[in-house]
Amino acid sequence: MTSALLWSSASRTDVGRVRALNEDACLDLPQRGLWAVADGMGGHTAGDLASGMIVRALGALTAPNSLIAFSAATRGTLQTVNHQLREEAARRGVRMIGSTVAVLMARGRECAWLWAGDSRIYLYRDTHLEALTTDHSYVAELQAQGHLSAEAARHHPSQHLITRAVGAADWLELDEGRIVVQDGDRFLICSDGLSNEVQAPDIARVLEAGDCQLAAETLVDLALQAGGRDNITAVVVRVDDPVAADHTLVNPAVGR
Repeated sequence: MTSALLWSSASRTDVGRVRALNEDACLDLPQRGLWAVADGMGGHTAGDLASGMIVRALGALTAPNSLIAFSAATRGTLQTVNHQLREEAARRGVRMIGSTVAVLMARGRECAWLWAGDSRIYLYRDTHLEALTTDHSYVAELQAQGHLSAEAARHHPSQHLITRAVGAADWLELDEGRIVVQDGDRFLICSDGLSNEVQAPDIARVLEAGDCQLAAETLVDLALQAGGRDNITAVVVRVDDPVAADHTLVNPAVGR
């Protein structure tokens, strides 16, 4: 018999130490297998409007039972928001109102994710941290072409120039991934205000403990301590299999 997995999560968002307005928004719905981070584009009109619209639309989504249908419904919802943001920008007479998005969806023993922009999703499994997303950014393209090292990318003057976002073009292009989950997997969904300030080894160290609430709080605190130059958002998700082999305990009375 296949056991039902238990999903738990926690989230925290902070305006940071420099910005006056928090243009990040997040969704944390473990009971529905749905989590998201949206980062309104700094320097553009109404970035908080864009990220808020994304999160509200996703939160109102009636999630289907299958992961394929769930992903398709999420794509459709984000495409609708993209169209609404294009219309709102035209109505206001501005070039763009936009936001990044990173969404994690879970059904059964699988999860899928969609993203546009530089908000990230990480997987921590068996002491190893892996980035499940690749930034849609000018700097990431330079890295992929071998023109820029990881360290140089962190300090590049075009670090915040993204190449995809909800609201940036008439058609929203999303990338997608999908995996079978394992007992004890942890996921981090975060805005670049966290990933630009906190190094991967530190993220792994925090996720290792396994406490979602403590991890979300600690990661945001680390980003604040590193300067907090942008809005900071962290959503930490954990999956547990109640009947996994390593959860099975032998009664100490057995064999006496």
